[in-house]
Amino acid sequence: MTLLFQPIQFGSLQLANKIVIAPMCQYSANEQGELSYWHEQQWANYALSGAGMCIVEATAVQAAGRISYADLGLWNDMQRAQMKALLHKVKSISPMPFAVQLAHAGRKASTDKPWQGIGQFAPNEEHGWQTVSASELPFQSHEHPPHALTQDEIQQVIAEFASAAVRAVDAGFDLIEIHAAHGYLLHQFMSPLSNHRQDEYGGSLENRIRLTLEVFQAIQNAVPQGYPIGVRISATDWMDDAEGWNVESSVGLAKALEHLGAAYIHVSSGGLHVDQKIDLHAGYQTPFAHAIKQAVKIPVIAVGLITEAMQAEGILQYEQADAIAIARAILYDPRWPWHAAAELGEKIEIAPQYLRCQPHGFRTLFAPFKSTDTEVES
Repeated sequence: MTLLFQPIQFGSLQLANKIVIAPMCQYSANEQGELSYWHEQQWANYALSGAGMCIVEATAVQAAGRISYADLGLWNDMQRAQMKALLHKVKSISPMPFAVQLAHAGRKASTDKPWQGIGQFAPNEEHGWQTVSASELPFQSHEHPPHALTQDEIQQVIAEFASAAVRAVDAGFDLIEIHAAHGYLLHQFMSPLSNHRQDEYGGSLENRIRLTLEVFQAIQNAVPQGYPIGVRISATDWMDDAEGWNVESSVGLAKALEHLGAAYIHVSSGGLHVDQKIDLHAGYQTPFAHAIKQAVKIPVIAVGLITEAMQAEGILQYEQADAIAIARAILYDPRWPWHAAAELGEKIEIAPQYLRCQPHGFRTLFAPFKSTDTEVES
């Protein structure tokens, strides 16, 4: 019996298996941060993938918190209503839980779509706005400096995370993930490379992680009791450990989040500094997940160039992580969980309309989704 296709519990939410679709920005919303037809087909595709859970792309808690003008948002009720309608559709074809990643891009906001190659817009340009951060340090030296948030403005950001969380619950999301990774606002406060503040949000590790913990607590207080909240972090800045955010700091953050009741820690890395030197190879972030797993008792999700079924299973068997997040691999192969089940000799539930596509020799590996009363036969 493999571990990849066993259930896992994220707080009060149980997943059918340990495959998580990682959040991936689609840059396909309109300029009001609203869903497009692209999201309809993409979410439906995710729903039929056979994964244990899908985490929807980084979704901004305020307009200025978008990475680009084409990012999703959840700062108003129109966005909530659209997401509620779409989730109702996708949940009619699949029981898979959907989560949303709530985010604020900070100084890495106000950019073009990445495939356009333009980079960041200045505040006075079309599609541009004034960015914010912990300090007035731009991500790249040629970019317009961000505005350093005042303490009152920090409290407003925290309140907007909480308001977006309320909308997320009402929309029907089963879990909220807080985006504290990849050089975005919460990560900018945590790393000494981007946070040069002298107040209670800067200096010591305790001060630098304060915003992330306060955002977590604000969301926790805003949603129903027991509602699961996970956190995605960058375990390291891939810079000199003596200067930047590192694994030791991440362990401290993970312990603090566990104490507050986090459902899991999702371990990525990098994105904070242009001079980062990432050692890219298969499973390159898994050792960071392992280090954090050894320090906490809540589930830890590994992510990053995990592309093969046996590779994913091995990470679980060697207790380096508790669940596996798949990103680019599932864009390339939207039925990755099906193929992993076939390779590992496991059963996976799929929509009954697809039962006839089972390859010869694997008929016992697939089962239809169950209705409330009657199981559909192949």
